[in-house]
Amino acid sequence: MAFIRNAWYAACWSADIRAGEMFHRTLLNEQIVFYRKKDGSVAALLDRCPHRFVPLHLGTLQGDDIECGYHGLRFDCSGRCVKNPHGDGRIPQAIHVRSYPVHERHDLVWVWMGEWPADPARIPDYRLIDAKSDYQVVTGGYLHICANYLLMADNLLDLSHLTYLHDGLLGSRDQVSSNQLVREEDGKIICRRWTPKSSVPKIFDLLYRRDQQPVAMWTEIQWSAPSYFWFDGGVHAPERQERDDHGWWYGQHILTPETDRTTHYFFAAALPLSTQLNESEKARYAEMRRFAFLEQDKVMLDAQQAALGNADFWSMKPTLLSVDAAPVRMRRVVEHLLRTEQTEPQTSDRT
Repeated sequence: MAFIRNAWYAACWSADIRAGEMFHRTLLNEQIVFYRKKDGSVAALLDRCPHRFVPLHLGTLQGDDIECGYHGLRFDCSGRCVKNPHGDGRIPQAIHVRSYPVHERHDLVWVWMGEWPADPARIPDYRLIDAKSDYQVVTGGYLHICANYLLMADNLLDLSHLTYLHDGLLGSRDQVSSNQLVREEDGKIICRRWTPKSSVPKIFDLLYRRDQQPVAMWTEIQWSAPSYFWFDGGVHAPERQERDDHGWWYGQHILTPETDRTTHYFFAAALPLSTQLNESEKARYAEMRRFAFLEQDKVMLDAQQAALGNADFWSMKPTLLSVDAAPVRMRRVVEHLLRTEQTEPQTSDRT
């Protein structure tokens, strides 16, 4: 499967890469090893020694270099071989490991997977989940999804599934006939649903009045290529015309393809400071989201991928409904960007 390569992808949370240790993960079908240099910055190399092709993460860190655990070849953070302990020590000219541009921002490690110049300005703005944000970052996590990243993207852009898969927790069946609006704006695809009166889902009741009384509810999801999402959802009294200072949150969802059939899913939530939650209530809120993502979304997506197998999505001739408007637009944009990468001249950024 082809992926959009000239983009920043979330590789892991910053805390996953600890000093003196190596962290390895597969991204876009490429095995990568990450480590922190002496100055604290992160380096990323293809996790494969060019001698016998063993994973470099099975070796050891020697300062800012990786020493292969099989034959002791040593590579610096640019991927250049700096030591050959065998024979006369001559280093073959062709022996080199690919290095990847890396940048830390918003408590995540971002890696550039393509050939075009890696501009940090293209990293999406998720400043609300920063440690110094003016919001409460109550939950942040990671899930491994056994499904293609576009299936997960379909899920996030299809807000109607909240009324069935997450009925009573994140959504309500009262919202089945919600007014839905899909638009494109500044390169984003935005889907918004609005229900003027509905029973209140448990997670929103926790954040709002805690009286289980009917509410007006909105949900909005924004997608930016290749796989960045921003959620805005909440409730207020049916008679109000705008949101209160609580009862809502912003959700950050980031997808990074692992393989053609698996996905790294990063998520976090930012609540306004006026939302008053004690530690027990924060734990309940986090558990509700964990349950929805792990026990509901993941179960359905893993089963969906198993049913599809290796078949191309469109070759299965899926039935399309009105709720599919945003996912279909997203897939068309991805297809266009893939064609663009294949036809436009490339400026090499490899080291």
